[in-house]
Amino acid sequence: MNIQFILKIALISAFLFLISSCGTSTEATTDKGKIKVGIVFDIGGKNDRSFNAAAWEGVMRAERDLDIVLRDVEPGNPTSIEPAMRAFAERNFDLIIGVGFAQGPIMERVAKDYPNIKFAIVDGVILDKEGNPLPNVASLVFREHEGSYLVGMIAAQKSKTGVLGFVGGMDIPLIHRFETGYEEGARSVNPKIRVIDNYVGVTDSAWNNPGKGKELALNQIDQGADVIFTAAGNSGLGAFDAVEQFGRNASGEANKFVIGVDSNQNGQKPGFVLTSMVKRVDNAVYDVVKEVKEDKFKGGFHTFGLDKDGVAYAMDENNKSLISPEVLQKVEEAKGKIVAGEIKVTDAMAK
Repeated sequence: MNIQFILKIALISAFLFLISSCGTSTEATTDKGKIKVGIVFDIGGKNDRSFNAAAWEGVMRAERDLDIVLRDVEPGNPTSIEPAMRAFAERNFDLIIGVGFAQGPIMERVAKDYPNIKFAIVDGVILDKEGNPLPNVASLVFREHEGSYLVGMIAAQKSKTGVLGFVGGMDIPLIHRFETGYEEGARSVNPKIRVIDNYVGVTDSAWNNPGKGKELALNQIDQGADVIFTAAGNSGLGAFDAVEQFGRNASGEANKFVIGVDSNQNGQKPGFVLTSMVKRVDNAVYDVVKEVKEDKFKGGFHTFGLDKDGVAYAMDENNKSLISPEVLQKVEEAKGKIVAGEIKVTDAMAK
């Protein structure tokens, strides 16, 4: 018998045991009739304070509001993702959510094997051989370039050196979408601005290496960057540490700034975070759970852009003193023009 097959069966059995042991017999009785939702996180884990954390917030809100049964798995490595999904499917979960584009090929295999179970993938697109969406898979995708354009405007308005940084996680088209929007927004303010870009790596580990993220950010600062946008998951937290190293000026304002991503990260290093390019992964995940609950689930594309508040820049008590009302007015005007189609932001994934 194939050793890989044996290992796969063993992993599925282990996940089945873990999922079963998550609840007591009392809970099993209480949970009868409720829809069951399983979520499989990306390698960064649900406490990455970024992408996974946003998805976690969405399903936890669904658990509170919609009275569902929620189970989650944080894979220790990529090989654990498929057994986790199959374990949920074997237990007839009503919805299985995968977090991150890398889970796309895995979910495609599992979803085809379990056509009566509903799936959703964040940042992934799953199509059949004819290029049509699978009817049991919802692809939750975002127009990240639109939100990145706006934070690029804010960065260019704030920069004193005319040099910006961009730290990406895995070097893939999806993250190029962030970078391209950021550059276009910055250049709409200052056509001569320079943007230095670096990526943490080319494998899944690129999302979970804050040491490398800090190294790249420090190198960009050495080249003159005074505002750095990070789209790197847990690795991006290294850029937060990097800007903090440069302290504050005589008036108490930070000398260097970082722009957070996915979740509102303004509170991570208050005063050093200029803003965050928020992807409302929480809302997208919540909505698909609600659709299943209300028997309104539809496979295919679910797209979230500025028009649906699917992406945005974050303003709160932590950063309101860092961005002037005049700058915010210009950014809001640009937002309206993007929604109206008057400003076309390049989608790097559509090239």
